Amino acid sequence: MSMHAKRERLLLADLLEAAGPSAPTLCEGWLTRDLAAHVVVRERRPDAAGGLLLNVLKERLDRAMAEYTAKPYEELIQLIRTGPPKLSPYALKQIDEAANAVEFYVHAEDVRRAQPDWSPRELDPVFSDALWSRLERLARLTGRRSPVGLVLRRPNGQTAVAHKGTPVVTVTGEPGELTLFCFGRQSEATVELDGEKEAVAQLTTARLGI
Repeated sequence: MSMHAKRERLLLADLLEAAGPSAPTLCEGWLTRDLAAHVVVRERRPDAAGGLLLNVLKERLDRAMAEYTAKPYEELIQLIRTGPPKLSPYALKQIDEAANAVEFYVHAEDVRRAQPDWSPRELDPVFSDALWSRLERLARLTGRRSPVGLVLRRPNGQTAVAHKGTPVVTVTGEPGELTLFCFGRQSEATVELDGEKEAVAQLTTARLGI
């Protein structure tokens, strides 16, 4: 059940380890150490991780991030590799796959694509289909702040509406690239945008994502 999440977890850990603690990422203001701490806090400090969405918990999240960022980088990498504690909801295979396959894929690309010598990664068809399936369900959520109508399109013709409105911009790409686009990595996603010039410009700078 958790084939994709487990693979992406290990890949992310390998990429973070290879990059070292002070490498840039696509997450604005975060180095690799910050990104590693974020992954660990999200899995191991649910009391603080809620601050990612709720302002009332933001101070607690900041304290937890400071605590884990101060830990040895090697320890953070090992905590990512070994996964969440047994009592964590993420320890359940179904939850791990549902919550982490996309999360770890996006963060792995955050590390890879921030490096000057990165090259495209070819995803296997099964994983691409899994990403598309998730994106279909998450499209309206990730696209809710789009200033224009937003339609996602795979090269095979499958489409998903991420935001209703006019004018409409159609974003075409492989599921992995569309995922990155919808999670706020528009400038780094390999996609084609079709729509009015002004609408395209608005979309590429919009705050997309959860």
